[in-house]
Amino acid sequence: MTAHLTPSAQRRRAALFASFFLTGLSMATWVSRTPAIRDATGSTTAEMGLIIAGLSAGSMIGIAVAGTLVARRGARFVVLWGMVAIVTGVAVVAVGTAAGQGWLVAVGLASFGYGMGSGEIGQNVEGVDVERALARTVVPSLHGSYSLGVCVGGLVGLGASAGGVPVLAHLLVVAGLTAVATVWLVANLAYDVGREDGAAAGQRRRPLGETVGAFLAVWRERRTLAIGVIVLGMALAEGSANDWLPLIMVDGFELSAATAALIYSFFGLSMAVGRFSGGFFLDRFGRAPVMVVSAMLAIVGIGLVALAPTAVLGAVGVLLWGIGASLGFPVALSAAGDDPLNAARRVSAVATAGYTAFLVGPPLLGFIGEHFTLRLAILLVMVLVAVSACFSRAVTPPAGAARPS
Repeated sequence: MTAHLTPSAQRRRAALFASFFLTGLSMATWVSRTPAIRDATGSTTAEMGLIIAGLSAGSMIGIAVAGTLVARRGARFVVLWGMVAIVTGVAVVAVGTAAGQGWLVAVGLASFGYGMGSGEIGQNVEGVDVERALARTVVPSLHGSYSLGVCVGGLVGLGASAGGVPVLAHLLVVAGLTAVATVWLVANLAYDVGREDGAAAGQRRRPLGETVGAFLAVWRERRTLAIGVIVLGMALAEGSANDWLPLIMVDGFELSAATAALIYSFFGLSMAVGRFSGGFFLDRFGRAPVMVVSAMLAIVGIGLVALAPTAVLGAVGVLLWGIGASLGFPVALSAAGDDPLNAARRVSAVATAGYTAFLVGPPLLGFIGEHFTLRLAILLVMVLVAVSACFSRAVTPPAGAARPS
């Protein structure tokens, strides 16, 4: 049996920072060019919703299989193939745009979605394990790295749009850089994190049905269900901005594509600020109060973007929206991993709920926006964030559970 050396917790954290950053960079690369992609493919708002559905379909497959794959093969295996799928997806989106074929863009987004949905579940399982190893809050800052990637990707998209850089060249460069970085980051992740089938210890491999049943069993826990409700609303708040914010600013406020890309990068920056500073507020005030305040900020921000009469007020709303939505997903994942027993299963389950909202909700908003405008469609997101705030107590650590200090 081959022995595997486990990298230090610090190296694993650095690798996770890189993987989250690259995922955010890749997401922003495609989102920042959505106006150009829409024009190149000649798609209506509803047709763009169908194209984005490719992202959702791939993500649903990814999140459906990721928990079981983590249990059977480990988080690193899932992260590796998730990053491969992201690189492939970005490249295919580039080719589909150059060819003016919306269906090919949807295929690329399906690959991208699979990679993001499955890969980030592996990243989050590994992140919770690193958080436990370092005995301090880590997961919010990892997601902050994702948001930083969104910000950087949005700024690069702004420059590419303003400079007339073809979508093909822009996306292929990002895909190439992501592929090179993936080789390093995967080498610095632990080999067996998340494996629960006993294979690492030479025990009997758990049958697939038994493994799947174990993951479904955590949804019978009342606290896990409540955390799932929280992450549904807060992840939808993030996902709807990721997919629709540039088009909301272009169609709703009559801004240029370059300005919309700048505002989208501003959203990513506000998310990053909220996540990098979140550890201080979480340690000082506790998870539940911070979650309530975060939800209130998101509600006000989304309301401003939906109803503000001017682009300036809309931009203020984007700031509040980003800060308010920043902590919901990572705090929910940390809460799911409070109890080391079956932590990987709970983290995978909650992450699955989050990515379901993160990637299924936005295409639905596209169909609603076709009839009522995208600005009014996001009022639905505001209502669901309010619902998630009602379950904020669920993220409080249970009595006797270890938590980062």
